[in-house]
Amino acid sequence: MASVWHPCTQMQRAQSVPPLPIARASGPWLQDYAGARYFDANSSWWVNLFGHADARINAALHAQLDSLPHVMLAGCTHAPAVELAERLRALTGGVLGHAFYASDGASAVEIALKMSFHAWRNLGHGDKREFVCVRQGYHGETLGALAVTDVAVFRDAYDPLLMRAHLVASPDARRALAGESAAERAAQALAEVRALFEARHAHIAAFIVEPLVQCAAGMAMHDPSYLRGLRALCDEYEVHLIADEIAVGCGRTGSFFAFEQAAQPGEAPLWPDFICLSKGISGGYLPLSLVLTRDPIYACFLDDDVARGFLHSHSYTGNALACRAALAVLDRFATDDVLARNRGLAPLLSAALAPLADDTRIEHLRQRGMIWAFDVREAHAGERFAERFHLAGRGNGLLIRPIGRTVYLMPPYVLDAELASWLAERTLRTLDQTLADSARIPIGHAARTPEPPTA
Repeated sequence: MASVWHPCTQMQRAQSVPPLPIARASGPWLQDYAGARYFDANSSWWVNLFGHADARINAALHAQLDSLPHVMLAGCTHAPAVELAERLRALTGGVLGHAFYASDGASAVEIALKMSFHAWRNLGHGDKREFVCVRQGYHGETLGALAVTDVAVFRDAYDPLLMRAHLVASPDARRALAGESAAERAAQALAEVRALFEARHAHIAAFIVEPLVQCAAGMAMHDPSYLRGLRALCDEYEVHLIADEIAVGCGRTGSFFAFEQAAQPGEAPLWPDFICLSKGISGGYLPLSLVLTRDPIYACFLDDDVARGFLHSHSYTGNALACRAALAVLDRFATDDVLARNRGLAPLLSAALAPLADDTRIEHLRQRGMIWAFDVREAHAGERFAERFHLAGRGNGLLIRPIGRTVYLMPPYVLDAELASWLAERTLRTLDQTLADSARIPIGHAARTPEPPTA
């Protein structure tokens, strides 16, 4: 363990709570070297869509490996990169028709920020160099992405290195006052955006938002009207709108792109100016991210002057294997009608988690698409709640990592009625055991521990 510096880990603490050694994986299950199995309840940091070692994705990668693993994308091109860009363009109705490839989510955010500023500069608006982000928002941990992130544990140590961004109120529905709806909370947050735009729009390049769910904030969910309002304000004040769909894209919120839910039913689709995509797009197989943008922004960079081009790059841009994995993911969505299937699956887990609605130890039970979350009340959580819950989860056959006092489930899209029931029961048991350990109260769901489903 001493040789590997683990992410999001205080390595001093890792001496007491060592990482879980995983030997193999299949479907939603991870297996350690002793043969114990763990359900991947958080999809290995939200990347795994169809389970581990999926046969169809494996086959696609084997075929690609035998023909072209990688070639530089500067001065060269290849079929997987072209086909993936074209298929994503089609999923946006042709509106976001240009894909710029990268590796990880933070890199995609960096690209979108740079691309927005550079486009304005090429149009003669070099003063538009400021960015706006939402309180509690998370967009990555490279310096540019961190500058538009508002999660203190990640940001504060590096604050002296960061550019200054404008912070506006979160539309987090949990912050609604008594009697106030999620839509009313969103309207209040939009009013703050309007005031800022009125004062600074001549200097603001872009607004960046996680559509529908601010994940690292503890799965903070907001009303879709917030996205409609942002699109209207950005149009009115000539500000680019960046949708960070790194965590919430690829069906996690119920539609392939979360921003699809911005439009009212029956209305024409609304789209941002940029979409950042990563995590699930390659199905949990290989690092891949990309930025989709509109024709007018792409056209800003077309010139005989090289300096007016977008010269951002890295060595593995548009890696053929990663693009092929993404194409296999899109194939699964198309052939299996995944979004419709998930709409049938989601109520199964929601019903199995229903006992939490009457549990006075928790609050804000919520769900959006294939994301479920609840918050443990501070009076019950105790010290190191997330760590204690994680360890109790291991004992119940779960790999699950709360965010602070927020317990969330973001499982692979392979649930059935039996597995949904089992996952909910194990989550409830883990909650009871964790809180009993903290408050020394009897365990409330102490039924026998069921064996994990074999599928």
